[in-house]
Amino acid sequence: MKAMAWAVAVVLVGGVLLAELVMDLNGPDRRRLYALFGVAALGTFLAALGALRALSRARSLLTSLRIVALAAVAVTAAVVAGSSVGMFIDRHDLSLVLVALLLGVGLGGVLAVGLAGSLTGDLAAVSRTARAVADGDFSVRTGIDRRDELGRAGRAFDEMVQRLEASEEERKQLLAAISHDLRTPLSSMQAAVEALQDDVAPDPAAYLRGMGHDLAHLGRLVDDLFMLARIDAGRLELAPTQVDLAELADEAVEAVTPTAAVRGVRLSVDAPGRIEVMADPAALGRVFRNLLANAVRHSPDSGEVTVLVARTDQQVETVVSDEGAGFTDEIRPVAFDRFVRADGSRSRESGGSGLGLAIAKGIIDAHGGSIAIGDGPGGRVRFLLPANGATRRSPATKR
Repeated sequence: MKAMAWAVAVVLVGGVLLAELVMDLNGPDRRRLYALFGVAALGTFLAALGALRALSRARSLLTSLRIVALAAVAVTAAVVAGSSVGMFIDRHDLSLVLVALLLGVGLGGVLAVGLAGSLTGDLAAVSRTARAVADGDFSVRTGIDRRDELGRAGRAFDEMVQRLEASEEERKQLLAAISHDLRTPLSSMQAAVEALQDDVAPDPAAYLRGMGHDLAHLGRLVDDLFMLARIDAGRLELAPTQVDLAELADEAVEAVTPTAAVRGVRLSVDAPGRIEVMADPAALGRVFRNLLANAVRHSPDSGEVTVLVARTDQQVETVVSDEGAGFTDEIRPVAFDRFVRADGSRSRESGGSGLGLAIAKGIIDAHGGSIAIGDGPGGRVRFLLPANGATRRSPATKR
């Protein structure tokens, strides 16, 4: 109400100054005009108090708009009528002014109610959509098409619901994929335990080794899920230091070599000596291992997987390539999504859980870099990192 009082005072002072500038007032006229202004200001303030009290009790926006419109028109009509009486207009002219004024008030009220109907209808659409979303229906939209604040709010609300719908669908897919990946090793371990308990396992040591592999698979899956949770929450803690990407690639090759050797896949690193960047060595090591494991999995028997590391003036480029079939046009847009598998299978024998590329993207993004699927032949994944570290070049080496 303090702001309302100040606004009325400003308008009152402005009216007095305007009257002094444009009118040649004598003493009686000035007193009469100032009294009219004072009464009008007091009436406006009292009308505002009454309107605010009525607004606090209104149960719909349409009613509130009607109250505001009627209060504004009533104040205007009172000021015009008071001015007409104060200026000693004869009875005939005064009646004409009042009739015209009443006509204007009626037309203004009809216009206010008509315009308010469109506004309240759109607000009701927002309310219905919000209740539907609260009940779990993410397919609804407000459908508001306006250019004002309500239109912008409606579009923002629709975009929010669309993102919620996408998140809900992703959540369902995530739960389904996790359930599938957990069910396979758990079922295998349950069968092995029952065989050992019933003393029907032909080779208990082999059964125990299988259970160990199943537990290792579960451990990797849980570790990957924790990593993705930290990435999604923006809580991936990095400890950047000066690291040599060529050395990290060598270490990753050593870690993946036993798996690659089973199928005769050769691994090599091609780098022009030391290529240093500021990065978290453990996190980048995980990126290398994930990309190499994915390349080995899709490489043909006796094929070759190559890690190429190179440096430009502003960036360091790393490309992991294999001699497999490469990424299909259907897989390319979703290759870095969770639980995406090129072969569509979910068996432990044929591949991992489909989280490796998603984790690699999260880690590279956290380092301020970028990662993408490269063009063939074969499978090719390329990531770029800012070249913040000094580089000491030595003769090119083939490792």
